[in-house]
Amino acid sequence: MSDNRSNETPARTGLERRGLLRGTSYGALALGTMAVAGAAVTSTPALALGNTATAVLNFALNLEYLEAEFYLRAIYGSGLADADTYGLGVQGGVTGGRAVSFDTPIVQQYAQEIAHDEQNHVRFIRSVLADKAVAEPAIDLTGSFNTLAQAAGLGDGFDPFASENDFLLGAFIFEDVGVTAYAGAAPLVNSKAVLAAAAGILAVEAYHASEIRLLLLQRGFTVEVQKISDLRAVLSGAADDQGILVDGVANIVPTDSNSLAFARTTRQVLNIVYGAPDAASGLFFPAGLNGAITT
Repeated sequence: MSDNRSNETPARTGLERRGLLRGTSYGALALGTMAVAGAAVTSTPALALGNTATAVLNFALNLEYLEAEFYLRAIYGSGLADADTYGLGVQGGVTGGRAVSFDTPIVQQYAQEIAHDEQNHVRFIRSVLADKAVAEPAIDLTGSFNTLAQAAGLGDGFDPFASENDFLLGAFIFEDVGVTAYAGAAPLVNSKAVLAAAAGILAVEAYHASEIRLLLLQRGFTVEVQKISDLRAVLSGAADDQGILVDGVANIVPTDSNSLAFARTTRQVLNIVYGAPDAASGLFFPAGLNGAITT
């Protein structure tokens, strides 16, 4: 980070202070009591999550681990703390990732904000799941990006931590996937409290995705983005992806014909993060996900 390293701790502390304020509203679900449909619903551990809600939240937690590790390492050169990664299942390590030398201060600030949000998502979902939270699985931030870039026709040796522009392309590879995953999982959750929280996370992920898409459009990466979008659609097996240009016009918000966000099933999401249809592991998760939804 063009040797702003000495400023990393103060910057992160500032973000943590903001997170403390932001966390108080979300904490009502995770640590206190909230009113749902006129009834007082006590949260963790009295949320009494059913098997389906637990499975869906843990599925989301796996994806949040990936995003948090990517952004935190890009900003600070290190990822989640041990206290944020233990749980049920096999805990794996993270391969790759390092601090990016950002050229543009405002882009670095955007990345810091996203890193902070993803870290908070991990902590929030873990607090809701309590002792049902899965551990962080093995995550690959090196071979995964390189393999996907080759498959998309972007060449060999792609490294999302090599430069600011590479970072933005790397973020695009999975940023839209999180939005479609939350949208697709919504019908599976019958707890209003959990659904409300998931909707809040989906909205934040959509902000992140639009931010990345806008920056890439402004910088002229329309061809590269379209190749990545096309590959995701092929892996998903559906027409559920769009680049940042459609018919020559800016397309910052990808939607279906009803202007609704695309929704993917858990299997379609797995196809993308594993890099192959019907795979049980691969790419970003070389040993697979932890939890009930893994294949």
